[in-house]
Order: sequence, then structure tokens, then C-alpha cells
Amino acid sequence: MDQIQAMRTFARVVEAGTFTHAADSLQLPKATVTKHVQALEERLRVKLLNRTTRRVTVTTDGAAYYDRAVRLLADFDDMEASMTQARATPRGRLRVDVGTSVARLLIIPQLADFQQRYPEIQIDLGVTDRTIDLIGDNVDCVIRGGELSDQSLVARRIANLEFITVATPDYLARHGTPAHPLELESGHRIVTYFSPVSQRRYPLEFHRDGEVIEVANNAHLTVNESNAYVLSVVAGQGIGQITTLQAQQHLERGELVALLPDWPQPPLPVYVVYPPNRHLSAKVRAFVDWAAELFARHPLLQRG
Repeated sequence: MDQIQAMRTFARVVEAGTFTHAADSLQLPKATVTKHVQALEERLRVKLLNRTTRRVTVTTDGAAYYDRAVRLLADFDDMEASMTQARATPRGRLRVDVGTSVARLLIIPQLADFQQRYPEIQIDLGVTDRTIDLIGDNVDCVIRGGELSDQSLVARRIANLEFITVATPDYLARHGTPAHPLELESGHRIVTYFSPVSQRRYPLEFHRDGEVIEVANNAHLTVNESNAYVLSVVAGQGIGQITTLQAQQHLERGELVALLPDWPQPPLPVYVVYPPNRHLSAKVRAFVDWAAELFARHPLLQRG
């Protein structure tokens, strides 16, 4: 039995929660995954996993073994990386997940630069506004906006996104230009965003001198994907709040007009996030550093 492979397989089953998901992520037959774990249990003479028809759970001995195995595998990978100069030339397949607007406006247009720097890294790029389970979905790192809820993950803050309230010239010609946020509660149509996961509807938010005003009651349209949200505002559906990054081209072309500049919304922090057991990976480090550099040099992404 290849003990290192068996340890990797066991760790993936623990992280994925099922033999089927682990087999899919490892691109191995399910029978092979089962065989590796069984051989490991026989070698150790302990039960590592409790198996049910739907899910596996780790035993007390299995949890202790997993913690030490993850550290050992990370040290082993780091040792191999240093011996093969992988730090200078990172290699392997990298699974990254980013939001739809960030993918369209930042990552994909600049991805050729990353590939030129690191030609031996192959990227699987997931694009979605949904929250990803990094461990369960076997994702190496994500770029996400908003405060982090899972404190067990490693996060590096790389930017802040500023928001701007906008509408089309045609919409303003028909409905008038508001001078105060409260005017949006009647006589205006607004476009809001709702979470594709929690279904929470986010109001338009305005801040000034400690005063906070939220407007959502008369939302004419609510959208759960950021590119579709921007297109809805550009199509004249109503007043919305988008990032300056999303708004830039539309403002320059005269397709949108900035409103209520004295009532900004607080900036949204942006993080690149990865599981703690992957902190030694050369390919993850390469992408994290590249993403931080990409965001830092963009004039519309204030740092803080």
C-alpha cells in the first residue's frame, strides 16, 4: 500500500464528507478510495470513519489521525517543492472560485498574465456569486467580498470596493433626479440585490454623518447575480447601487449618471481566502500574491 496516497485519500474523504465526493475530486474510482481507507485502517488497527448510507463521520481516533496527517502531508509537499524548485516554478492544477463581476472585469481579462508567469499551473476557474464550501468542494482559494463568517479559514484582505448610486439618463428624465435618499421611497423605482444562498434582500443603503437610511420597500426588481444586476440598472429598470468598478465604463459612455454623492455606502472589503491546511502550497501562494498585486494596482479598488 502507498501509505502517502492512502493518507491523502483518507484526508479527502474527511473533507468531502462522502466516499463518492472524495472519489470525484480525486478522479479515482469509488472502490479505489474505499480500498485505500480500509487498508489504512487495517494497518493502523483502528477504525477511522463511521460509515452510513449517506455520509461518513470521523471517529475520535480518526480525527486525531486526520489532524496529524494533514500537517504531515503539508510538510511532505513543502519538502518536495523545495527539492524540485517548485517555489520558483509552481506547478499543478489549481481550483479557484470568484464572483461573477470580479471574474468578468478583473480576473479573466488579466488571466493571460498569470498563465505567462506560471505556465505549469492549470486553473479550474469557478465563477459564481454563491458561497462556496472550500473544504467540501475541494477549492484551493476564493476571492470574495464582505466580512468573513468562517474564522477557521485563512484570509488576506486585498482591496475595498466602493459603491455608487446610479441610474440611466432616460430614467431620470422620466422620474426626476432625487436630491435626498428619502425621495426614493415614493415616485421612484429601485433595483435591489438578493442573496442566491440566503435569499436575503439587500436594501439601498445611504450613510452621512452617522445617519443611515435604507430603502427597499418599493423595489421594482430584485436580482441575485451581480452582472445581471448591473445590466438591469443600465436597461433603465430603476435606481441601483453598484461598485465604481462595475460603473466605470457605463459612466464614461454616458449610459449611467451618478446620484447622491454626499450619501455613500460603506466600502466592501475584498479577501482572497484559502483553507489553513493549504498555506504551504506554492501554486496557491503564487495565485494569492498575483491577485493581491492585480487588485492593488487598479485605481478604483481602494486599499484599507
